[in-house]
Amino acid sequence: VSTSHLQLAAFALGAVGWILCTVSMGIVEWRVWHVDNTTIISSGIAWVGIWKVCFISYLHVSPGYKEQFCHKFSGYDSSIPHEIYAAQGLLLIAMFMGLLGLTATIFALRNVYMGITHKTLITHFFLVGGFFYIFAGLCVLIPVSWNFYSVMHNQSIAFPPSYYMPSSPAAQEAGAAIPIGIVAAILLLLSGTFSLSYRLPVTANTVTK
Repeated sequence: VSTSHLQLAAFALGAVGWILCTVSMGIVEWRVWHVDNTTIISSGIAWVGIWKVCFISYLHVSPGYKEQFCHKFSGYDSSIPHEIYAAQGLLLIAMFMGLLGLTATIFALRNVYMGITHKTLITHFFLVGGFFYIFAGLCVLIPVSWNFYSVMHNQSIAFPPSYYMPSSPAAQEAGAAIPIGIVAAILLLLSGTFSLSYRLPVTANTVTK
């Protein structure tokens, strides 16, 4: 037990990182677009996520009321940039890999704290969990960095006409999902590093007389 404190921390960090990965994938605020034409996008702000784009409009409701309109991305929209589709796939992989890492770490910690002395098996599960965590962290870091790069360079998206979105914003900024994803990637990578650092305890041979 005394040799597995870092691995216990790895489990805690991995659990938080996995939750944050799930949160970043689910929320729509990846890119925040500021638009000049407020005829349909009444608030002048639209949110571009990896699954859909949303904005507030007063067009189809009574004066003084607002409604959020969302358009889900279709797999057949060739105009949607590659970094969005990459984020969809890689974050799904990250969720699955992170879950496998948590499972492997739980199994190893269970053996440690229950005194089950399969030391080689414990080491293998910590190592496997560490690799899963690191792989998950990289799967989060790549799309988050790629989308952040697109935001910083104010890259446009040729949305279909049915989306009622301009092809380029007046300005754009990173939404909440990007910093959440960065934190998730850091925690998962740290968790993997801690898991991989496990070493079998050295036992001294005692001689009885």
